[in-house]
Order: sequence, then structure tokens, then C-alpha cells
Amino acid sequence: MNIASVIVDVPAKQTDKSFDYLIPEQWMGMIEPGMRVIVPFGSRNIQGFVRELKDSSSFEKLREIIEPMDLTPVLNGEMLNIGDWLTEEVLCTKIAAYQAMIPAALKAQYEKNIMLTPGTRVEDLAFDLQPFLVNSQVLAWKDALKAGVISTVKKELAKGTVEVLYEVKERMKKKRLMHVFPGLPKEQLLREKDGLTRARKQQEVLAYFIDHPEPIELRQLQTNLGVNAGTIKGLVEKGILIQQEKEVYRDPYAEREFPKTEPLPLTDQQVQAITPVLSSIKNDRHDVFLLYGVTGSGKTEIYLQSIQQVIEKGKEAIVLVPEIALTPQMVHRFKGRFGDLVAVLHSGLSIGEKYDEWRKIQRKEVKVVVGARSAIYAPFENLGIIIIDEEHETSYKQEENPRYHARDVAIHRGILYQCPVILGSATPSLETFARAQKGVYQQLTLSKRMNDQGLPTVNIVDMREELREGNRSMFSRDLFEKLQDRIQKKQQTVLFLNKRGHSSFVMCRDCGYVILCPHCDISLTYHQVQNNMKCHYCGFESGVPNICPECQSDHIRYFGTGTQKVEEELGKLLPEAKVIRMDVDTTSRKGSHEKLLTEFHQGKADILLGTQMIAKGLDFPNITLVGVLSADTMLHLPDFRSSEKTFQLLTQVSGRAGRHQLPGEVVIQTYTPEHYSIELAGDQDFDRFYAKEMMMRKIHRYPPFYYLALVTVSHEELMKVVSITEKITRYLRSKLKNDAVILGPVASPIPRIKDRYRYQCLVKYKREPELGNALKYISNQLMKESSKSGLQIAIDMNPYILM
Repeated sequence: MNIASVIVDVPAKQTDKSFDYLIPEQWMGMIEPGMRVIVPFGSRNIQGFVRELKDSSSFEKLREIIEPMDLTPVLNGEMLNIGDWLTEEVLCTKIAAYQAMIPAALKAQYEKNIMLTPGTRVEDLAFDLQPFLVNSQVLAWKDALKAGVISTVKKELAKGTVEVLYEVKERMKKKRLMHVFPGLPKEQLLREKDGLTRARKQQEVLAYFIDHPEPIELRQLQTNLGVNAGTIKGLVEKGILIQQEKEVYRDPYAEREFPKTEPLPLTDQQVQAITPVLSSIKNDRHDVFLLYGVTGSGKTEIYLQSIQQVIEKGKEAIVLVPEIALTPQMVHRFKGRFGDLVAVLHSGLSIGEKYDEWRKIQRKEVKVVVGARSAIYAPFENLGIIIIDEEHETSYKQEENPRYHARDVAIHRGILYQCPVILGSATPSLETFARAQKGVYQQLTLSKRMNDQGLPTVNIVDMREELREGNRSMFSRDLFEKLQDRIQKKQQTVLFLNKRGHSSFVMCRDCGYVILCPHCDISLTYHQVQNNMKCHYCGFESGVPNICPECQSDHIRYFGTGTQKVEEELGKLLPEAKVIRMDVDTTSRKGSHEKLLTEFHQGKADILLGTQMIAKGLDFPNITLVGVLSADTMLHLPDFRSSEKTFQLLTQVSGRAGRHQLPGEVVIQTYTPEHYSIELAGDQDFDRFYAKEMMMRKIHRYPPFYYLALVTVSHEELMKVVSITEKITRYLRSKLKNDAVILGPVASPIPRIKDRYRYQCLVKYKREPELGNALKYISNQLMKESSKSGLQIAIDMNPYILM
């Protein structure tokens, strides 16, 4: 077969199809589906993925593939099929689906270069451009920008004297280190060693290699033996040793030891829960299990022992964890049990580390992957189980294109491999719990903690009462007394705040003016350390004004409570307390997240203060108090899931207390103690919460009773946005049945981000056979018509965030 169908790296609906290319003679028999290739496309060379090989094409004149970028496919047959499924499921382009499945190191970067057209001499160019091309045939576009000659380049482009060429640059670089190994057999090494009577250091080196003939990294050899490079160089020059560069993996865990752990004895409840899972593994049967277990009930041990069975069958396992917060402890648990058979994929790794972990999977050197959302695409070819821990977490839904949910991909892969999928949570999403209640999923229940330790005592404090009684502090009297008690007893506390930064916003107390981001309709957040304000949507930063820009008053104040402000207040009220603050700002540096958790685990701090990243997965024996400073934060967001998210978060963070021998206490501070999500989280009563929330969802026609589709339109001109959104809404009303509910058009809850106005319409439906075709028309036709004007249309099937 001498023709390759290629999906090109142009993320546009107009190019979302296969393009046929001839395979040059020298690459015949080498190019396979799933490989990346460089192909000519228009006037430039770009990356593409080979979709299939064939003998004929409907096009007469075909261009040739320039060169392959791989020796083996980066996408196996299953991944190519998942790409096709994703494009139908979430209405994305094929290239977006393929790019989601590979590590960042394999995504090409492009360099623009300016070159003379054939027959043009340097003297033919404008005078100010000549110096850049007189000694070199190529001028990099970025250098032309720096030199300020782009306007001249554009004029020369119009005259046809220069052209712009695109060059594909790979980000992927394999790490190579210098290694040393013997160049002679053992007997000769012994003779050479005996002859080096005046070179004691060289004798030591040879003595080492007589006992250890395998290659060793040069720097490691120098450190181990205390010798310098000259000593080894002398032996290399004599031909006794060989020095050679070898490829090595960038291992993020190379410096750490993971003590080997053995399987723990299971409780009766755990045995009951794991039995049907082991049956599915043994019989190669696809089942979806909801492992519904209270915090501390031993869900992870069930994961580990299920995976052990999978490995013994010669198969592989994927374990998803929701955020970086769960990964350090999870990695310890899995590496301790399965050692080097575990690869890790999460956002805390560098591009190179992720690429090397991915290659271990592709080369079948590991059997288990532990990672965040994108680890669902780990290129295993013999999957035996997929586990999604804390399955209710919204971070499993990708908010950018392609807008997939990792749970849906997991179940799709589970069907393909006929293997079980476990969804684990103490607070399952309503959709998952409803499916388990209907028998679509099998429910496995763990209602008791492993050590028979009771759930923590929960106290709900009404902050309105605190204010009435003169307490204006951010800490209720109850929480403050308990904090003092824990410090005296040398026990640890977790303080949870669902925000970051110092204060939520900066406001003038005279006229009420709130300082907004000039590019987004959202208030700027004050950060004390940098003494500036930041927009967490577009990255805009600004200094803090001394006077109000609106009324010139100097009564500018900071409102709300951020983690920095809480830390500052703790320093005043409890100066003897050692506090570790964990939020996006303090954990942005590589390794800082794990370093802070290790310090807390070692007892170097009394209080761990943080945002969502500390709400789940932490399992430290000395935590006996959890304080939730403001339980209402998410409750008042314009999101139908706000009650569910509040209940889940409060239950999860409460579960950090009293997980071992010492009993735990939780203090939840709130201004709405009567709200059912807060009241029932205090009782840790998921069943009553589920019943109440399901009733609300049914009344208002939300999932799991209805499916959702969200269409969001954005542009720099407001009237254009309104006009197109109205057109889309009219079209949907004409195509869909009467029982489909179409809301809108309406401004998005955040109506402007990055200088682009945003409008949306929401479709609620049960069974709507025409919806897929209607959304495809919007996606393909309207997007094509609008894309030239810079208008963007985003379609999100079953959205998790409506902001």
C-alpha cells in the first residue's frame, strides 16, 4: 500500500478530514497507522497522524510525505478508534482527540522562517532587509520581529521576493548520559590491574569493574569511588574501558525509596466488596462497580489487591486520582506494593519526565499507571482493570477541547478490553449513584472505617450568631478554643478554605466600587506577598490603588478571606503555632507540594492551611481537628451542582480527622447552617442528601433526570455574539422535539473573559435523536461561516461547569 491517509495538525472544522499522501519509495514498508509524519500542507510543512494505509485515492495528483517522525506508532489501533469515538461523543476534531492522547513532548512546535524565493538576489530586497539575508539564506520570523523589519518583510512577500516557510520542530528530547563499562574480558582486566602498580586510583576503578562489569553512569562512578574524570579518561585512552553515551529515563522518583508493603488482611465488608471484582477479573468480564465507602474505609486496599490479581494474569491496570493532592500518597502506596512496575503521570512532572513515563508504558516495561485525568489514555494494549478514585471529582471532566469525561473513556476502554471498571467514592456523583440504584452499575458498600474508628464529631457554627455576640474574627470561639487545645496536646489541625490569595476583592467603602479586571467581568484578587491584584482568568496583574478610581476616596479596603489573610491572622492570634499554607501559589514550584506534605507528616507544623488540594486523600495519624472556615463559598455560585459540590467537599474534608487511633472533631463555620447540604454533611448522611437533591433535580429538570448540552458563543463585539446565539437558539427550537427544554440566549455567568463577550444557550433533553445532527450542523456549518470573523462557538456535552 503506497498511500497514507493523514489527519493534519490544523485544529479547524474545514480540515477535519483525512488527506491522502503518497509514501515515498524509501519509506515504503516503514510507515504504519498511528505514526506521526511531516507533510506539505498548502505553503507549509506540518505534522500529521497516519490514520490508515491504502492502495488507491479518489484524488489524481497526490503530494508526497516528507518524512516520518517515528519508528513505531505513537497511537496504537485502539487509540485511533478511541479518537473516532471521541469526535462523535464530544463533537471535537480528530486532531484534538489525537493530541489529547499523547504527551506534550510529542506535540510538534512550528518555526516560521523567511527565505528568498528562487531567482531572487539579496540586492533585490529593500535596503533594511538586506543585512539579515546577506550571509544567511534564512531569517527566523522571531528575529525579524525583534529587529522591527516585519513591515518590510510583508511588502517583500507581496512582491514575491521572499516566502515564509514553516519548519516542524520536535519538543521531544531523549535524555542521554555518559556511561563507562569494561572493554576487556575479566581475565585481562585482572592482568591490567596488576600492572598498574603506580596508579592506585586506576587500580580501584578496575577492581570495581571486575566485580561489577555492567555499564555505570560516569558521574555516579566518580562519586562512588572518589575519582576524577582524568583517572577514567586514562583507562579509556588505553582501551581498557569504553566510554559511551546512553539513553536514560528521567525518573521523578529516582532519589526516593519506597519500602515494600504486603497486602493487609481484609475486613468482612472488604471481602464482600472485592469478591465480585475478582470474579470479573478472572472471567474477563466487563462490569462497572461503584465502590461506595465512607472516608477511611479501606477503598485503596481493595484497589491494590484487585490490581495484584490483574498483574498475575499478565494484564495491566490504570488508576486515576483526581488532582495532584492525591498523587504523592497514592504513589507511595502503589510503588510500595508494586515497585518498578508503576508509572506515574500527573501535572507535577516536567514535560521530559512525563514523556519518559509514557515511553515505559508504551515499551511494556510497567504494568500499572497512577495518574490524573489524561492517564486514562495510557497506551496499554492488555488492560485488566481501570480504577477511578474519588469518581465524583469535577476535575475528571476536561473543560477545554476535547471536552471529555475520563469516566466515559474508562467505560469505553473497559468494554473494548472486557475488563472491570471501579468508580470509588465516599460521596458519589448523583449520576453515578442513580445508575447504581437502577442496577446499571453494581454497588459495593463499605459503611465502616477499617480500624472500627468512628466518624469524627461534627459541630456546625452559625457565624451570624458569632457576629451578634461581638466576635468579628474569622475564627468562631469554638474553633479557636479547639485550635489552642490541639496545640497544647501536640496534635495537628487541618484548616480548609475554598479560596486562594489574600482577599477576594478590593472595594471602596465610600462608593462601593469594586476593582475589576479590564479584560474580564470579574473582580481582581488581592495577593499580599506581591502586594498586587491578579485576574485568575486571564493573568492580568495590577498594583493596588491608594485612592478609589471612581470617587477618589482613600477608603479602599480588602474584602473576603484568602489563605494568605488567614495565615496572617493565625500569626497574630496563635504566634506559637507553626503553619504550613498549601494553595496554588505555594505549590507552583516543582516538588513543593510533596515537600510541604512531608514536613506536615513529620510533625514540623501544627496547622495545615489550604484550599481544595487538602480536602481529600490526606491520611495522617496525628490530625484530630478539621476546621472549615467558610462552608458557603460554593453554595451561592450560579451552578445547579453547587449543593452537591458543597456536600461532597465538606464530607471529604471532614474525613481527614481521626482516621487512626485518636478520635477526630470537625468544626464547620457557615452563614447558612439551615441549608440541607451543610446540615447533612455535618451528619455525614449521604442517603438523605441524595434523596433531597434528587427531588430538586427532578423538579428543575437537571441530571440525572435530563442530559445537558451547552453552546457558548464568544467574540470581541457584543452584538455579533447576541446575534449568532439567537440564530443558534432559533435553529435548535426548529429542529428539536417539544419535550427538549432550550434556555437562552443569555449572557454567561462570567459575561466577558480576555476581552471576549460570552453568551450561551442550554439544552435539557431526555431522548433527542435529532440533537446530534443539529449540534454537528452548528459545529461544522456555523463555525465555518463564523471562524473568519474571529467568532468562536464551543459545544459542551454534559457540562460540569456552566460559568
